Amino acid sequence: MPEATATARPKVKAKKNSEFLRVMRQLAKNKAAVIGLIIFVIEVIVAILAPVIAPYDYTAMDMMNCFATPSLAHPFGCDDMGRDIFSRVLIGARYSISSGVLATGLALVIGMAIGAVAGFFGGWVDNIVMRLLDIIQAIPGMVMMIVISAVLGPGFVNTIIAMAFGSIPGMARMLRAQMLKVRENEYIEAATSINCSRMRIVMSHLLPNCMSPMIVQATMGVAQTITLCAGLSFIGLGVQPPTPEWGAMLAAARQFMRQAPHLVIFPGVAIAITVLALNLMGDGLRDALDPKLKN
Repeated sequence: MPEATATARPKVKAKKNSEFLRVMRQLAKNKAAVIGLIIFVIEVIVAILAPVIAPYDYTAMDMMNCFATPSLAHPFGCDDMGRDIFSRVLIGARYSISSGVLATGLALVIGMAIGAVAGFFGGWVDNIVMRLLDIIQAIPGMVMMIVISAVLGPGFVNTIIAMAFGSIPGMARMLRAQMLKVRENEYIEAATSINCSRMRIVMSHLLPNCMSPMIVQATMGVAQTITLCAGLSFIGLGVQPPTPEWGAMLAAARQFMRQAPHLVIFPGVAIAITVLALNLMGDGLRDALDPKLKN
């Protein structure tokens, strides 16, 4: 028996590796997804190295260069206080991208925990959890985030909490739906018949087989969260000046849109490119993880 178990483990590992390679090959065939992945990886690297790459201190003011147009010295021009926009966009990538990733990650963890409890136990537990999620989802997402941000106060951490809270119901519902479908499979019945603990069934059998749509949802969620973060900052409830978050930069520049349009263009383009890259990645992952495309 020990020999049979030892032989089975490498086979399981090999199967997981082959599945991962299949997904990667399928993803590589999607040129749009590859382009999105490359763009996002470059943005992440730039965000990490922003303090080194940025040619100027993002808080340094030069009143002689107020509203300066793009030039060799200032590739994106300067804002109303003479601060270099290129440096501020680079530093802003750290706040915008990290807020999207952290808020989505927090929502994913909490949402998966709630969805796993509802989907596995079912019955009255599922009914109570779903009714609570119905109440939360009855409130428009943006309105709820505005209320939470107003109660907690503006700031980077509070913005992440507000955005995560608004995304939890969607994550929980998706995992619950997947678990209700997966728990009817024969291997779940087999695990139950040999007295596997509930925790082991959930962690070893249910969750791994429910992760594909969650990965796609999380990728799309990061793009949506970056946009929401920019929206909260735009109305003054997100990241506060002088922190150069992209939405905050748009809010500060809106009154100068006619006089100096470059103040709005470059942060806006940065948001658009990031969201587009993540959406391309999400579409590619959805197609790559689709079991109908296995060959």
